[in-house]
Amino acid sequence: MRKGKANSSRLLPEMTPRHREAFVGYLFILPTYVGFIIFILYPLIESMRISFLDFSILRGSTYIGLDNYMQMLQDPRLRIVYANTIVFTLFAVFFNAGIGLILAVMLNRRLPILMRNLYRSIFFFPVLIAHTYIAVIWEFLYAQDTGVINYYLSFLGIEPIPWLSNVHWAMAAIIILDVWKNTGFAMLVFLAGLQSIPNEYYEAAQLDGANERQLFFRITIPMLSPTIFFILVIFMIGALQVFDTIIVLTAGGPGDATRSVVLYIYEIAFRTFNMGYAAAVSMTLFAIILVLTACQFWISRRWVHYE
Repeated sequence: MRKGKANSSRLLPEMTPRHREAFVGYLFILPTYVGFIIFILYPLIESMRISFLDFSILRGSTYIGLDNYMQMLQDPRLRIVYANTIVFTLFAVFFNAGIGLILAVMLNRRLPILMRNLYRSIFFFPVLIAHTYIAVIWEFLYAQDTGVINYYLSFLGIEPIPWLSNVHWAMAAIIILDVWKNTGFAMLVFLAGLQSIPNEYYEAAQLDGANERQLFFRITIPMLSPTIFFILVIFMIGALQVFDTIIVLTAGGPGDATRSVVLYIYEIAFRTFNMGYAAAVSMTLFAIILVLTACQFWISRRWVHYE
């Protein structure tokens, strides 16, 4: 035992301070890598494997090649849910990023610190609440006859809107909820980016006669471009995977008006138990997210400025 301790203690002094520091650093990030392998990498590989199978827990699995992927070409509902997801993503990303930027610019003005912190807390508070809780609350707000929203719209002479039961309004209701929920996060990130821009740039531009519009588009936007890029990527990835809000608020209805790709995957896997087809659809969604993210990184080289 003493000899073993002596050998182990002899190894540590032989490590240089740099190697010792690197070793400790690897120990700290080890749980992250283990979690990534267990909860992300392994499920991804397993989904890819299942997508080539006629998968069944009870009767075993059979290799069927690309049949699950060929089935997607003949699935009319899949085109609908992809269209719904794309529409939701476009509007959710645009309004979350746009409104978040506007709020951040307003809060970055010369406000008293107390007022700035108060408004920042108010706008950020919805981000802290789980999507399911918010969806349940908004379900009551959207109620056609007893909802608070239609109650106040009636004072403007507007007839009650069937927010959740009309195919034209249901998606709008989902988008409004998502914007209310997530704009605070975009605002906080943009505000941090704005506060990191040196005031010397604005002062020098004002000495040259630049107005507010020129300051915003010639200084603020270019200096904020890395933050804008981050928000666009994060919100795009999140919007393409929207699930919990929809399943609680509309369950994909009316009809397929709000059914997203992830909700459709869930229904295929756990209601019809067609695990192979669900895995194939999930792999296509993963591929689409990967390609879109890569395209954004490639395009960002033309408009994102890191200096």
